[in-house]
Amino acid sequence: MARRTGAIPEVLFVCVHNAGRSQMAAGFLRHLAGGRVVVRSAGSMPAERVNPAVVEVMAERGVQLGDVAPKELSADQVAASDVVVTMGCGDACPVMPGKRYLDWELADPAGKGTAEIRPIRDEIERLVRNLLADFDVAVP
Repeated sequence: MARRTGAIPEVLFVCVHNAGRSQMAAGFLRHLAGGRVVVRSAGSMPAERVNPAVVEVMAERGVQLGDVAPKELSADQVAASDVVVTMGCGDACPVMPGKRYLDWELADPAGKGTAEIRPIRDEIERLVRNLLADFDVAVP
């Protein structure tokens, strides 16, 4: 994984509402990386709050999202990131030269119950662990 020499990698997770997929990904990355990666998340049309069912299924894995709030996507966030991971935001995410872009095709947890969200959560955790491996960050 190419990044600025000696710099801590910076990752931005983006989905439409910043209330589900991107919050789960950011939560897992913070939890697993232990401060060895700078983590951001944002949405092209942020919701008022994180999906309560998402908060519940993440708590089952020891990741607390109760105190986070959806944020609006900005070009500054993209510019500050080494890797931008999109999850259904389409063309709303600004493309900047020199950034690595990943598009994770994941079901939207909006309107789903906890049983339907758990497989989405588990797939996000798998993808986050793979991303950490790309950064050569060991995960317990």
